[in-house]
Amino acid sequence: MALNPTTSARPDQTTRRTRRPQEPGHVTEHHRLSSVDAAFLYLERPELPLSIASVSIFDGPVPFEPFLATIERKLSLIPRYRQRVVMPPFNVGLPTWEDDPDFDVRRHIIPVRLGRPGGDAELEALAGGLLSRTMDRSKPLWDVHVVSGLKGGRGALIWRLHHALADGVSGAGLLSVFLDKTPGRPQRAGKVVSPPPAPKTPHPGLGDVIADAVGSTVQSLAMAEKGLLGFAQSLLSGRMQSGLAGLRGLLPELAVSVERLPFNKPCGSERKFCWADFDLAQAQAIREAVGGKLNDVILTVVTGALTRYVKLHGESAVHRFVRIVCPVSLRNGDHQGDHPEELGNQISFLPVALPLDVRNPVRLMHAVTERMEIMKHAGAAGWVALLASGIAAMPTPLQALLWRGLPEIILPVSLFNMICTNVPGSPVPLYAVGRKMIASYPQVPTGWDLGVGVAVQSYNGKLCFGLIADAHAAPDVGRLRDFLYESFDDLRRTARVKPASGVGQKPAPAVRRKKNERPAGPRPKTTRRAAVPNKPDSATAIEAHPPAAETAAPQTDSRSAA
Repeated sequence: MALNPTTSARPDQTTRRTRRPQEPGHVTEHHRLSSVDAAFLYLERPELPLSIASVSIFDGPVPFEPFLATIERKLSLIPRYRQRVVMPPFNVGLPTWEDDPDFDVRRHIIPVRLGRPGGDAELEALAGGLLSRTMDRSKPLWDVHVVSGLKGGRGALIWRLHHALADGVSGAGLLSVFLDKTPGRPQRAGKVVSPPPAPKTPHPGLGDVIADAVGSTVQSLAMAEKGLLGFAQSLLSGRMQSGLAGLRGLLPELAVSVERLPFNKPCGSERKFCWADFDLAQAQAIREAVGGKLNDVILTVVTGALTRYVKLHGESAVHRFVRIVCPVSLRNGDHQGDHPEELGNQISFLPVALPLDVRNPVRLMHAVTERMEIMKHAGAAGWVALLASGIAAMPTPLQALLWRGLPEIILPVSLFNMICTNVPGSPVPLYAVGRKMIASYPQVPTGWDLGVGVAVQSYNGKLCFGLIADAHAAPDVGRLRDFLYESFDDLRRTARVKPASGVGQKPAPAVRRKKNERPAGPRPKTTRRAAVPNKPDSATAIEAHPPAAETAAPQTDSRSAA
C-alpha cells in the first residue's frame, strides 16, 4: 500500500558509510543498514522467516542458462545483490553490507523441476516449502528458483528477497530491472564469465565500531527530534484535527479487546501458499461506482472473505472486528518504484479495525473507506513512524535485545489479526528471455501468532493476491482463497458492475464421469425415494449470494453507513 503519512518522521538513512584508513590513498567503505532494516534481521527465527517473495508464472518455460546469463549481466545495476550482511561484534553497531568475496550467481539462480502432474497445486506446494525456510546469511540474501515441468507448457520463477534488503515497493521495482518490457529474442546460452573476486579488506576495529555506533545514535536522536517536531506541527493542521475528531467517534470500537480469529495461533516453521487474481478494470469500476480508493476495494474483499472464514469455523461475526495492519510507503509518492536500486525499507504501518458483521458489501466498503480516511487523517502511520524513530535512537545493543525478545512474548490478546499489503506493479507486460509473464503473486512474511498474511500486487490489468499461512494455524487457507472470489463477486454485483470474462472467476473443478456413468440427458422415470438430507459441507453452509450473516444490531448498520 503506497500512502504518504502526514508526518515527516522517517527511519534513518538506508546506507551510511564508515571510512577506515588503511594503506595510503586507500579507503574501504562499509554500507550500514538502517535500524528498520536491521530489525528484520533481529526478529527472524525459524518460526518467523522474513523474506518477501513472489511467484511469477510465464506463458512458456524460462530457459535456465539464458536467464542466468541475463541476470548476471544486470547485477551491475544492483550492487547490493553481490553483498552479504556482516554483524558487528556484540551488536555494538548496526550490521553492514559488504562485498561477498565468494559470490557465485549459480548459488542464487537455482533450477528445479516440478513433480507431476505439474499443476497449480504442485507449484503452490513448492512455493510453500521454499517460503518456510530462512535464508543463508553467509551469502547475499536473495535467490530465484527457475521452475520447469508446469502443465500447459508454462514456466515459473519463485523470487525470494530478505526483508532487510528491500520492502515491497523496492522489491516490486526489482522485477522491472531483471525482467524486460519487450519480448526481444531469447539469447543463446553462452559461457557465464564470473566477475573478479572482491578484494578482501580488514574489518574496522572495535574502537572504530564503537565510535561509529555513537555517531549513529546521535544522528538517530537528531532525526527523532526532527520527526517529533514535524509531527507536533502536523497536529495543528486542519487535516489532522479532522482526523482526530473522527478517531474519537471510533474509540468505542477501538477500545474493544482484539479477539483472535481462527488463525491467530502460535506459528511454527511450515508455510502454505496459494493465490487468486481479479480483473483490475472491474476493481476500478467498483471503486468508481461506490467511491473510495482501490485499496478500499481490496480491504473490503478481504474483510468479506474473512467473515465467511470465521463462520466456516463455527464462530459468530456479530460485533466483531478484524484488526489489519497495512504497510505504508514513506517514499515520494510520485517516484514509487522508479529507483529500485534505492533498496532498504522506507515504510511505516497503518492499523485499522474493520467490522465483520456488515452484510451489504457496498455498506461494508463505505465503512472501510470511512475508517481508512480517519486513520490516515489522524496520522496513525505517523505515530508508528515516530515510535520507530524512537527505537532507532536507542543504543544498538538495546535495539537488538528488544527485537530479538519480542517474538518470544505471546500476549493474552492479539495486538492485531493480520497484515495486508498492496503494492503497485508493472502496468505493462514483462518478459524473461522472451517469455511473457502472465501473473505475479506476491508474499508478505507472517509468523508469531499471525497465521495468515495477504499481499496484493497489480500487474498488466490484473490484481494478483498471494496468501501465506502457517500450515498448522490455517491448514485450510485454500478455503479463504475461495472466499475471496465469492466476496469480490458479491461486491461487484451489489455495486452493479458487469462481470468480466476469464480473470477473477474461480476456476471450475474438473468433473470426471465414472466408468459406466450415464451421460447428461433425459433420465428414465424411476420411483422417487425420500430425500435424505446430507450434512452440508463448509462450502455450502455459507451462502454467498447474498452472504449469510447473523442479524447485526441496529447500531451496526448506522455505524457502517457512508
